[in-house]
Amino acid sequence: MASEKKILVARKGRLRQRYDNEYRLVAGCVPYRVRTDGQPEVLMVSAPNRNDLVFPKGGWEDDEDVYQAACREALEEAGVKGTINKTALGLWVFRSKSSPVDSDSPRGACKGYIFALEVEEELEQWPEQDTHGRQWVSPADAYRLCRYDWMREALSALMDRLPAISHYQPAAKVKPAPELNEHGGVYMMVKAEATADRAVALC
Repeated sequence: MASEKKILVARKGRLRQRYDNEYRLVAGCVPYRVRTDGQPEVLMVSAPNRNDLVFPKGGWEDDEDVYQAACREALEEAGVKGTINKTALGLWVFRSKSSPVDSDSPRGACKGYIFALEVEEELEQWPEQDTHGRQWVSPADAYRLCRYDWMREALSALMDRLPAISHYQPAAKVKPAPELNEHGGVYMMVKAEATADRAVALC
């Protein structure tokens, strides 16, 4: 008898959500692939009631490390699996929609670790496909479509890093961000101070 196909289900709620003081910890990624002609593409997802596209991200929970959280979000929202680069593209602070933009309090804000994910498998069905469509786009189109500054900064960090892992020829290289440890104890505020006042995200 043929084995039954496993049904993938997205995690719901925040019972296992990690926090750093009052900051909700978030993990996400920029999924990418390099075509046979050497040109890169990145995968973006749509969100309900929005006309723009974003990179997959979501809450980092207490039974997983930050890399597992980022990969899980890519699977749930975009239906892709692959190899994650454990050197983060950066750490950004996001203000939730309900939080006052001019507030200095971390309440209602998120700290988000963003990674590069080289896509190796694209599923035909995924947990959140009813609410998140997906679209492969060029880096130039992705930059134009990005909703927030942190997304453009993460995309730029990925493009600067691609020469080391592909045949893509970029304009320049940048010094990579430090690698995080398994327990997420390194809170590198790369980009955070520059972005906190202007980045508004649904965390």
